[in-house]
Amino acid sequence: MNENLLDQFRTAMTRRYFFGKTAAGIGTAALASCLNPQLFADSAPVDGSPQSFGTLPVLHHSPKAKRVIWLFMADGPSQLDLWDYKPTLNDWFDKDLPESVRNGQRITTMTSGQTRFPIAPSLFKFAQHGQHGAWVSELLPHMAGVVDDIAIVKSMHTDAINHDPAITFIQTGSEIPGRPSLGAWLSYGIGSPNQDLPSYVVLISRIANGSATQALFSRLWGSGFLPTKHAGVSLRSSGDPVLYLSNPNGVDAETRRTMLDGLAALNQQKFAEVGDPEINARIAQYEMAYRMQTSVPELVDMKDEPKHVLDLYGPEVTQPGSFAYNCLLARRLAERGTRFTQVFLRGWDHHGGLPGSIRNLVKAADQPCAGLIKDLKQRGMLEDTLVVWGGEFGRTVYSQGSLTKDNYGRDHHPRNFTMWMAGGGIKPGLVYGQTDDFSYNITENPVHVHDLNATLLHLLGINHERLTYRMQGRDFRLTDVHGKIVTDLIA
Repeated sequence: MNENLLDQFRTAMTRRYFFGKTAAGIGTAALASCLNPQLFADSAPVDGSPQSFGTLPVLHHSPKAKRVIWLFMADGPSQLDLWDYKPTLNDWFDKDLPESVRNGQRITTMTSGQTRFPIAPSLFKFAQHGQHGAWVSELLPHMAGVVDDIAIVKSMHTDAINHDPAITFIQTGSEIPGRPSLGAWLSYGIGSPNQDLPSYVVLISRIANGSATQALFSRLWGSGFLPTKHAGVSLRSSGDPVLYLSNPNGVDAETRRTMLDGLAALNQQKFAEVGDPEINARIAQYEMAYRMQTSVPELVDMKDEPKHVLDLYGPEVTQPGSFAYNCLLARRLAERGTRFTQVFLRGWDHHGGLPGSIRNLVKAADQPCAGLIKDLKQRGMLEDTLVVWGGEFGRTVYSQGSLTKDNYGRDHHPRNFTMWMAGGGIKPGLVYGQTDDFSYNITENPVHVHDLNATLLHLLGINHERLTYRMQGRDFRLTDVHGKIVTDLIA
């Protein structure tokens, strides 16, 4: 056979060409579902019957939460100085951590060279608050006032001991970069009721003065191997909230619409030829960008917020890019139907000088967190909005570097850390899990990262074992082959 003809035959028989030709008849429906994934959502079963995710949004059971706001405290906040009260540690000041407690567990290279591991009790006072007497640090006076609305989980644990793999793990269920993030899985699984805003939005807050921090990478809110339309959209705090959101000089809305219509026609023609689903994803992204030219400026215009609401979030709420501003923006996104909003606050990497640094950071963090809960509650939104607070791991009881009565640092600690959750079907006023006298090992009700993600998906109406995507010959899911629902946390 002529070599040129053989090449043409091979091209004709490719999988992409085959599906491209057979896709022509369903192209209109595929494009419609891409542009508006909620078109079929109302008829989606909730009885757990088998369904194919990625075609229709599906709920396996009735959800308790409609949306998530995750206040991500990147770099690992110290549970010992905020939530996990250990009064007996005062008697252990500057004494070595017993080997029977550490039990040979691995430590980071930052403290592995230390000749000893001196115990550093928290410098801060704790007091009991709420109906159940939850212990809260003096650093968190505003959160102390809402402990009856939150569930404090003291027994979180993770697999990774360094920042990048740990934050990648809690975001995607894998320490290896490239997997879809939780928000992307939600967008893929159940879509969003608002077609004028992304279903997954990321807000990165300004770093507090004097805070040490790690880098954040866009892959942390990426879609991995899912269609790219499910990736998180990061809103900027200055200029256009999204790059190129505004039309350039000389281009009005009518011209933009005409241009997008022409581009969509070309893309649809290409989709009919090759059947690549990323083409439809690109069409959907262009359409979303067009709608966001109207929806995003309205979203970030805070002029309609009354003073009593602004006061809930604290004095920095009017400063774009502050954590307070982003918490209020997260509430505005939630009431507009955005499925998953993640607000990052970095600076908790306190290897040294912890007392001074954490004081600065909680000034930026405490009131906005409590204000968000109060704001959602007074609007009747807390019952179906799941709020999550926490970082990728905790901090060690022993000091990194020099230890004095008024200064110490803490290394990374994956063995246990504290998170809290509120609303969206979470049992309020609960303190769950316990740690030993050194806040080093979990003694009661451990909750792994996979368990956390399984529980979050469950509250949103999804069976974590069945939200899967076939890639390279196997089914992937957020929780891999692990994870159990923590029913004790569910109201």
